[in-house]
Amino acid sequence: MSRLGSLSPPVVALVQSIAAHFALLPQVAAVALAGSLTAGTEDESSDLDIYVYTRADVPLDVRAALVEKRAARNVEIGNDTWGPGDEWVDGETGRGIDLMYFGTIWMEEQLDRVLVQHQPSLGYTTAFWSTLLRSAPLYDRDGWFANLQARAQAPYPEPLRRAIIAKNHPILRAKTSSYLHQLEKAFARQDRVSLNHRVAALLASYFDILFAINRAPHPGEKRLLRYARELCPLQPEGMEAQVDALLCAQAAPWDDDRLLRAANTLIDGLDELLRGEGLL
Repeated sequence: MSRLGSLSPPVVALVQSIAAHFALLPQVAAVALAGSLTAGTEDESSDLDIYVYTRADVPLDVRAALVEKRAARNVEIGNDTWGPGDEWVDGETGRGIDLMYFGTIWMEEQLDRVLVQHQPSLGYTTAFWSTLLRSAPLYDRDGWFANLQARAQAPYPEPLRRAIIAKNHPILRAKTSSYLHQLEKAFARQDRVSLNHRVAALLASYFDILFAINRAPHPGEKRLLRYARELCPLQPEGMEAQVDALLCAQAAPWDDDRLLRAANTLIDGLDELLRGEGLL
C-alpha cells in the first residue's frame, strides 16, 4: 500500500472497498491500482485505473452490484471497447473509475513476450511491463501478483532493446511502406486525415525506440514528453521542439512542405543518437 500514501483518505477508502468487493470472488487472483496515480503524474482529470486479474470471467451482475453500492453516475458496465472493463463516476468522491479485467495467464504471457521471448511491436512494446512495475497491489489472493511484479523487476534485456529498434526504425523512413513515404503520398493527395494517422504511427514507433535506447519500459500513450524528460537521459538534441514542430505542421497550407521537413528532422535526430550509441 506504500504507493497509496499520496492519495486522499476518501480515495484510499474507495479503492480499498473496490478491492474488498473482488476479494470475495474465487475467480479473482489480484487487484491493483495503476495509471497516473501510482506514477505520480495525475492531474484533476485523472481517473482511477484499477486492474482486476482473474482466473475466470466475473459475471456482469456481480460487476454491476459493486457500482450500485456507490451511488455512481455515467455507469458503463461491460464496456469492452478497449478490452473487458467497467467505467463510472463515483458518487461519494466524484472520481472517475476505469476498471479493467485481465486474465492472469494473459498477463504472464505479456511479460514473457518481452522479457523471455524479446518480441517487439510497432510502438508500445513494453507498456504492459511498465504497468506492472508501476502498479500498487490492493489485493493478492495467493501471492500471484507479488511474484509477477518481482519478475517484472528484471533488467532490460539487450536482445529486446535491439529487437525494438530493428522493428521500429526501418518503418520510420527506410522501407518502401515507411511512415515518411506514406506521409509524402498523403501530402500529395492533400489528405489531412491520412496525415494525422501516419504522424501518430510515426511518433508511436519513435518513442518505442527512444525508451528502448534508454532501457526504460514504455510508460504508455499519455504524457510522453514528460516521461521522456524523466526516464530518458539519452535523447536527440532539441527533441521536444522537433515533436512540437511536427504536430503543428499538420495544419500548414498545402503549398508548404514543412510537415515533411519536420518529420525528416525528427528522424535525423534519432538516427544521430542511434549512431552515437552504436545501435544503427
